[in-house]
Amino acid sequence: MSAIKEKLLQLGIRPSRGLGQHFLIDKRIAVRQVEAAEITEEDTVLEIGPGLGILTSEIVERAGKTIVIEKDTVLSNYLSQEFSERLEIIRGDVLDIELPSFDKVISNIPFNISSPLTFKLLEENFECGVLMYQKEYARRMTAKSGEKNYSRLSVMTSIKSNITKLFDVSRNSFYPPPRVDATVVKIEPSEPGFELGHPDLFARVVRELFNYRRKKIKNALEYGFNIKLSPDIPYGDKRVEKLSPKEISSLVDHMVDKGLF
Repeated sequence: MSAIKEKLLQLGIRPSRGLGQHFLIDKRIAVRQVEAAEITEEDTVLEIGPGLGILTSEIVERAGKTIVIEKDTVLSNYLSQEFSERLEIIRGDVLDIELPSFDKVISNIPFNISSPLTFKLLEENFECGVLMYQKEYARRMTAKSGEKNYSRLSVMTSIKSNITKLFDVSRNSFYPPPRVDATVVKIEPSEPGFELGHPDLFARVVRELFNYRRKKIKNALEYGFNIKLSPDIPYGDKRVEKLSPKEISSLVDHMVDKGLF
C-alpha cells in the first residue's frame, strides 16, 4: 500500500470517496480478472477508470489493443507517460461520451455509477465483461426470482445478459478501503430467452411492481398505474419476488391485449 500512497502523493492526488476513488492495491486480483476475460491478441479491451494502471498493466500484455477512459486529468497524463503508445486514452466522463468499439471490458468501476454505467455498456455490442461491483449490488444483479435479493436490477439485467459471480474481493484490497466488500462478475450480453414484445412497457411495469413490492401484483399495478384490473389478471395474487422475467413479460402482453396501455 505504501507504494500506492507514495505515488498518489507525488501526483498530488487525494482520493475522493465521493468520486468513488478506491485504488486496487492487490495485483493478484487484477490477474484473476484478466484471466477470467480470456483475452487474446485479437481483442480490443476497454477499461473504465484505470486509476494508476494496476489492472491496465495486465491487460496491455495480452490484448491486441487497449483503450482506457479516465476522467481525472492528472491520472490520464500519468497513464500516458507510463504506457506510451501501448494505450489509447480517452479523457472524459464515461457517462457523457460515446463509447468506442470494443470486444471485452474489464474494469473496477466506481460504485456510485454502477447502474448507469452497466446499462450504458449493455447497449453496446461486445463479447463479455469482467466488472467489479459493490458486493450487495452484485448480489442483486445475479439474484433469481424467489431469492432474497431479487430486484428490479435483477430483472432488467437478465433480459440483456447472463451474469455470473466470479469471486469476492475484500475492502482491504483497496486504498483507501471502501466501506463495503466487492464482487467480480462476468457479464455476457444475450437475448432474454423469450419474446419481449413491449420492452419499454416491460421496463415501466417492472419499475412499478418493485416500487410496491410488498403488495400483490394486482394491487401494485392498480396503485402504480392508477387503473382498475379484473380479478383474473395473470399472477394477480402473487408478489413480484415470485415472478420470473418471462412471467412479467406475459403479464405485460396481457395488459396490452386488454387495452390497458
